[in-house]
Amino acid sequence: MVQELITKVTPEIIYPESDGIPMADNTKQFRWIVILKENLEILFAQQEDVFVAGNIFWYPVRNNNTIRQAPDVMVVFGRPKGDRGSYRQWEENNIPPQVVFEILSPGNRPQEMLKKLFWYQRYGVQEYYIYDPETVELTVSRRVEDHLEEIDSSSGWVSPLLGIRFEITEDTLEIYRPDGDKFLTSVELAQLRQQERLEKEQAILEKEQALAELEQEKQRYQVLLEKLRAKNIDPENL
Repeated sequence: MVQELITKVTPEIIYPESDGIPMADNTKQFRWIVILKENLEILFAQQEDVFVAGNIFWYPVRNNNTIRQAPDVMVVFGRPKGDRGSYRQWEENNIPPQVVFEILSPGNRPQEMLKKLFWYQRYGVQEYYIYDPETVELTVSRRVEDHLEEIDSSSGWVSPLLGIRFEITEDTLEIYRPDGDKFLTSVELAQLRQQERLEKEQAILEKEQALAELEQEKQRYQVLLEKLRAKNIDPENL
C-alpha cells in the first residue's frame, strides 16, 4: 500500500492596501494633508533616499497584517523614492518612518489618538506631530530614549530631522522651509509659478525694449554724422 504524502501549504498572507475608510473627513483636513505631503516632497526632491507618503498602510511586522497604521503623512529617511501600495518595513531594510503627521478631524477621539501615540512610540517614530486645524493647536512629541515625549512648541519649533519651522498664528499654522520659504497650497504654488513666469516675461520685454531704444539711438547718431559730413564737418574735430 502506497501512503500518500500530504504537504502542508502555508496560506499567503495578504497585506491590504485599503480599508475603505476615506482619507479625510472634511476639506480642511484633506487640504492640510496635501500641503504637508506635497511640500515635504518638494523639500526633499533632490534627495533620492527620502521617501514621503500620505495615507498608506505601514506594516512594521512581517507575517502579521493586523499590526498596521496609515499615518496622514510620513517621512522615511534612508529609503528610495517610488510608488508603493503599502510600506512593508521588512522590505525596506527594516527602517521605520521617522516622522509622522496626523491631522485631526471632528471624528477623532482622545482615546484613539492616545493609542496611536503608543503605537508610533512602540514602532520607532522619532518625531510625531498632531495638528488640529479647528483649534489651531499643534502637539509635538519627540523620541527621548524609548518613548515619545511631548515638548513645548508654543514659541516656534524647528524639526531636527526635517529642518522645517512651525509657527502658530492667531488663525492658522505656518510652516517654513530651512531657506525661509513658506509651505504653500497647490493653488498658491501655481500662482507663485505664474507670477514668476510673468516677471520673467516682463524682464525679457524690458530688455528687448532697452535694446530697441539703444538701436534707435545708434541710428539717430549715424544720421547726425552723415548730416555733418554732408556739410564738410568732421565730427572727430568737434
